[in-house]
Amino acid sequence: MTLNLTQYLESIRSDARLDHSDETVIMSELEAHIEDSLQELIGSGLTKEEATKTCLAQMGSTKSIARQIYEAYSQGSWKQVLLASMPHFLFGLLFVLNWWQYPTWVSIVLVLILATTAYGWFHGKPAWVFPWLGYTLLPVLVVGLMLLYLPRGWSFLVLPVYFPLALWWLIRIVIMTTRRDWLFSSLMLLPLPIIIGWLLAISASGRFSEESLQRLYYFAPWIGLSFMGLALTIAVFIRLRQRWLRVSLLAASSLFTLSLVVYHSTGALINLVFPGLLIIMWGGLLVPLLLERRLKNK
Repeated sequence: MTLNLTQYLESIRSDARLDHSDETVIMSELEAHIEDSLQELIGSGLTKEEATKTCLAQMGSTKSIARQIYEAYSQGSWKQVLLASMPHFLFGLLFVLNWWQYPTWVSIVLVLILATTAYGWFHGKPAWVFPWLGYTLLPVLVVGLMLLYLPRGWSFLVLPVYFPLALWWLIRIVIMTTRRDWLFSSLMLLPLPIIIGWLLAISASGRFSEESLQRLYYFAPWIGLSFMGLALTIAVFIRLRQRWLRVSLLAASSLFTLSLVVYHSTGALINLVFPGLLIIMWGGLLVPLLLERRLKNK
């Protein structure tokens, strides 16, 4: 196969963003189809170079083919819908049933999330694993909150070390996920502004007191509802085929959920918290897109 055809197929493979389980078979079938077309064109009297140009012209642009392949194979099964929406559902269930106050249930959910994420990550990184991946960042956030309770002298020593390490870990995960598909990176970061919003509603300083616990009891049903909404969003996302619909869904769902968080925690949407959370939300959607373009240009 000529260099032009190799680059042509590689461009399609990159833009189609197929699961590893499907990629080999689909690209092999496409390559076989191109080879058959080349042989027919060469058999008709064209040179190899002429046949290659004619074949590529007949096939069309790589972006158009990649989009068709993506729309044909990107829709997940109902099993994948269940797997992808499960972490948001479980996290919401902790608050709807007030199980968040029992360390045993919280530990079971966290261990299940970490184990499921590890399994999916090391078995081809299917689309359903990325919603789980976002919750693996929770232990990092919890450690950061615990550091706030250190004596002031220790805080000045530990926090300058913690924040660069936490940021490095976040960037590393985002880069690895973006290499697979920037949309999945946004999917992973989807709960981040929601979690930050509820933490600010419960305790703006990050320190938890008796008053903070009372707020948590009060907000628990709404916290659960917000994560149930994320579970529904993921379910619809997995079943959609068109990328523009998936992007629109994530943007609309995030905006609606953030509005729910801010309104029920402050009583109004006109305050500094709302635009701050919006910036985090749009960062989660746009930064992976810009990062993917930079990674491809390297």
